[in-house]
Amino acid sequence: MAENTQGYEFGGLHHLALVCSDMERTVDFYTNKLGMKLNKGFDLDGGYGQHFFFDMGGGNELAFFWFRDAQKAQPGIASAAHLVGGGGTISSAHGSMNHVAFAVPADKIDGYREQLVANGVECTEVVNHDDVVTGKDARTAGEITDKTWLRSFYFYDPDGIMLEFCATLQAGLPSVDLPVNAEGIKANGEPITGA
Repeated sequence: MAENTQGYEFGGLHHLALVCSDMERTVDFYTNKLGMKLNKGFDLDGGYGQHFFFDMGGGNELAFFWFRDAQKAQPGIASAAHLVGGGGTISSAHGSMNHVAFAVPADKIDGYREQLVANGVECTEVVNHDDVVTGKDARTAGEITDKTWLRSFYFYDPDGIMLEFCATLQAGLPSVDLPVNAEGIKANGEPITGA
């Protein structure tokens, strides 16, 4: 457990709860395509839904609700409209869940992508995320270099939830950009720069 500045002790992610449109299809995808163990599943009191939990490893779980009265998905609003590198923005609305990243071993990420593609899951190419100072160099590269911080690829689950398999290659630089306010301006008066 890690204690933070307020004295709370956190032991990592317990679970992330998402909403699906078809629990049977979701269970099939996460158990048969991704190989996760289904830990628990139950009907909600009053018969208005279900709640299922999958083992993500490391004591972390991915949970799904199915609600009888849930609204249909609204890509670009409640979820990302495009995959990273897919030719469009990955933005989603305030308060939405953009994507779930699963930590995977660096030496297995390429093989995991090949396995998912062989199982009929459309995936992006593996992206090499470089750890660079904002505005100095591009954040992604075609090849692994001494700047490569993370390697990952992206895909959708059956409900259009963007998922990522992510491998850390090295610790990142100790630099953090100033956050922007609601108008996109940093405390020093500058806008987002980016490369």
